[in-house]
Amino acid sequence: MNPPQVRGNRIDSDQMAELNPGVSTKADVTAVVGSPTARDTFDDNTWIYIGEMTQSRIGQTLGEVSQHVVVMTFDQGGVLRNIEQKTKADALPVTVVRRITPSPGTEASFLQQLLGNIGRFNPGGALGSAGGGGGGGSAGGAPNSLSGQ
Repeated sequence: MNPPQVRGNRIDSDQMAELNPGVSTKADVTAVVGSPTARDTFDDNTWIYIGEMTQSRIGQTLGEVSQHVVVMTFDQGGVLRNIEQKTKADALPVTVVRRITPSPGTEASFLQQLLGNIGRFNPGGALGSAGGGGGGGSAGGAPNSLSGQ
């Protein structure tokens, strides 16, 4: 088995000791632990650091050994206000809802879509006229149907 690998941005206890709520700023946090893995969607003052240890298992699939999530919140002035560590016990189950988004137009089958374009193009447009006069095709090789005729 391969040794465990660190993935993401794992914050260790020495780094946590350097950060002081009420004193440290966003610049201090970035200098100590780096950029966040994610930011809150609706609040740019909430930074999320996600790190995990993974290890190869049977069939070379990765298995999670441990996961650490640290959430840091800042005030409007950019000063660190709170550091919160999350565990798997804090996780919430997610239920995926399966819906179909209707699209406007007709409900054409695959074969109707595939065969529906037959006969819509000018057959002489791309190949030139049958008479050999060269008047059927455009000089750039584009079909006449696209040249505005």
